[in-house]
Amino acid sequence: MRILVYGFGPYRQFRRNITARIIRSLTKTSTLTTKIFSVRFQRRPFIAALERHRPDVVLGLGQSSRKHMQMETTARNRRRNGKRDRLKPIFKKGPKVLQTTLRVPVGAPIRRSRDAGDYVCNYSMYVFLDAIARQRRPVRFGFIHIPYDSNVLQATRLVQRVLRHCRAV
Repeated sequence: MRILVYGFGPYRQFRRNITARIIRSLTKTSTLTTKIFSVRFQRRPFIAALERHRPDVVLGLGQSSRKHMQMETTARNRRRNGKRDRLKPIFKKGPKVLQTTLRVPVGAPIRRSRDAGDYVCNYSMYVFLDAIARQRRPVRFGFIHIPYDSNVLQATRLVQRVLRHCRAV
């Protein structure tokens, strides 16, 4: 089983992104590929990673200002560059929502969320889910938002637990 775990680099006032730190902490194997994307509204890097690595599972990680880790269930066809900008669709003729397909038991410290926001995390989710649907491959996709001030070691252990679950199912 091939797994792709991705996160993001620095953005805005955040010189360090916890997801990049977690990804650097994961042990790479022949079946685990990691990728740190720039925080940009660009489809091509996400689609290229999917095409190049052909994973069975994709797990995205995003930094958030929320208080708890959250397993996102829904990607919405909307984006905006900043809080004051108007919402725009990611794909003009795309569905309003796409559902994640990776089922992971949640419980402390992870909660379920139906709103990944309007920024690049939601954008990446929507682009990946759309590309997976177009490829008609049975790729499972999930996304976890991790508070920016989380303990990196604890967050890494949580991600490792999710990866073990993916391999076992």
